[in-house]
Amino acid sequence: MDAIEGGTTGTEGTLGPLTPWLEGLATLVEVFALIILISGLVRFSIYYIGAEVRIREQDQSAARMDAGRVVLSRYILSALEVFIVSDIIRTVLFPTLESLAILGALVAIRSTISFFLDREMREIEHERIRS
Repeated sequence: MDAIEGGTTGTEGTLGPLTPWLEGLATLVEVFALIILISGLVRFSIYYIGAEVRIREQDQSAARMDAGRVVLSRYILSALEVFIVSDIIRTVLFPTLESLAILGALVAIRSTISFFLDREMREIEHERIRS
């Protein structure tokens, strides 16, 4: 039975002896995506602390928070794209209807999140330009 029709591929996957190496690569890609997320969180935290602790004026505080949100959004978007790469690698290795459906759902969810984050980033940028 063909793997794409729902059959099993075993531990070898569709690429035979390369499968374990590519699974390791997919895991490294996921770790890299997590590093991107954590880096964004650290950078956002710096903006947040600056806005809450160091800046006394409300306008400056709001501007700093908006800048931090834009930075965090960029990191989230980047990490989501990297996570999709990992999902694609795993789907190529084990192409079942279930894995394709999961990949499609993940891409749809991540694309929706990306759309709204991108829209929010643009709104913040436009507000900052107008100010």
